[in-house]
Amino acid sequence: MIGKTAMVNIKPSRSHPETAPPEMFDAGVNHRAKIGFVLLATEQTIESDMFKLCPQGVGLHFTRASNPDSITIDTFNAQLPDLSRAASTLLPDGSLDVICYACTSGSIVMGEEKIFAALQKGAPYAQPTSLITSVMAGVRALDATKIAVATPYLDEINRLEAIYLEENGFDVVEIQGLNLEKDSDMVRVTPDFLMEFAASVDHPEAEALFISCGALRSIEIIDRLEERLNKPVICSNQAMAWHCLRQSGIKDHISGYGTLLRAY
Repeated sequence: MIGKTAMVNIKPSRSHPETAPPEMFDAGVNHRAKIGFVLLATEQTIESDMFKLCPQGVGLHFTRASNPDSITIDTFNAQLPDLSRAASTLLPDGSLDVICYACTSGSIVMGEEKIFAALQKGAPYAQPTSLITSVMAGVRALDATKIAVATPYLDEINRLEAIYLEENGFDVVEIQGLNLEKDSDMVRVTPDFLMEFAASVDHPEAEALFISCGALRSIEIIDRLEERLNKPVICSNQAMAWHCLRQSGIKDHISGYGTLLRAY
């Protein structure tokens, strides 16, 4: 009846987490590790790639930092102040094992130290890393120093990438880009076109080929390209998955996506 309050018999709670019986809880669905990724607001490829590349029992958690649909030095520098806020939205209970800034070119423009500091401010209990950190760790694991680099970027980003890699001990024997500025264009490059472009960038002196950019659909072509070129191929999302898994203590070897995930 309208105007009358229903009488509900609410029984006291049976338990509290600290006093719950041991059979009440287990380690949860993400019992092996929890990895967080700070994506660009415009990113469209990385999430689906990470679910393909990471094994069951590994929790994948995503957030986004503000940026326009433009991949330039200026837009990345403007994004840096937002990284801490974005990182703070991931598992505030402190259970995140690793947090990664998931953009290759952004990692290069802002630099690893600034990115790590921003991520740690937002997620102080997680180990910070970045996409370029993952790539360089992967190339070192392959014991390669001379690399060819295929990118979708503008020349201003390519110049910085070559310098960054050289300063970290790599010999960039070739680097070429597609001169694309918009992230929304990079995600539409077809795997078949990318395969031919990457093969054309390869160099006889290169010990490995690196396809740079998390927006590209590179993981679909790694095995075929390695067979064609007879050398290891690293791509951004493959290297990021490998590095974040290894940093989380996950040693699984995953077939179908190149030498790095299969053998290291």
